[in-house]
Amino acid sequence: MIEVENIHKSFGDTHVLKGISTVFEQGKTNLVIGQSGSGKTVFLKCLLGLFEPEQGQICYNGSYYSELSMDQRRDLRQEMGMVFQGSALFDSMTVEGNVMFPLDMFTKQSKAEMQDRVDFVLERVNLIDAHKKYPSEISGGMQKRVAIARAIVMNPKYLFCDEPNSGLDPKTAILIDNLIQEITREYQITTVINTHDMNSVMEIGEKIIFLKNGFKEWEGTNKEIFKTDNVAVTDFVYSSELFKKVRQMYIEERN
Repeated sequence: MIEVENIHKSFGDTHVLKGISTVFEQGKTNLVIGQSGSGKTVFLKCLLGLFEPEQGQICYNGSYYSELSMDQRRDLRQEMGMVFQGSALFDSMTVEGNVMFPLDMFTKQSKAEMQDRVDFVLERVNLIDAHKKYPSEISGGMQKRVAIARAIVMNPKYLFCDEPNSGLDPKTAILIDNLIQEITREYQITTVINTHDMNSVMEIGEKIIFLKNGFKEWEGTNKEIFKTDNVAVTDFVYSSELFKKVRQMYIEERN
């Protein structure tokens, strides 16, 4: 669980995050949505410990980040997995090498132990025969699965995903969403996803917070988002034709 308590973050005279408070529960897919410039990326970097808020606190399973020593912060970061928007795989490394990289960097496991773990996570993301391939030799969807495998290879308590469906076709995006949700539930990870993808909101939005101009404008579930009368949320969400149709269906069923 991650508890966010009234955090503020500024860069010079620009006040980016303005008193955000929320709770991200373990074992659930927690989504952060909002327009470009709403503060999503800065918020995610605060959760990762890359930025430290000037005001407020972030608490990880009962431990306040601001109270941790440098060694404790380093240990916490090793409990975090990250899936980057562009997958961020090393082009010069095979799939196997990319996934093994965190183990090689941060653990003292033997080569055999690392290989067993890599084999396990690649099988978990349905990449059984891709070990020796390079990123350029596999599809975008497969690259995302490699990125997920690398993110979970250290058995993290926290998983952060920045636009994991970026550049994917709708069918592949749904497969990635479902995979992230399955892994979150299976390993009881606290997962936070930055996304613009309204299909992701519909499919896996067990907890959603909507940011606007640095404020938390709304929070709820993917079912509750259809019921809200918050104008900022409806303006953002129902710019999608799909959501307009779903909203209309919801209204018709209610009537």
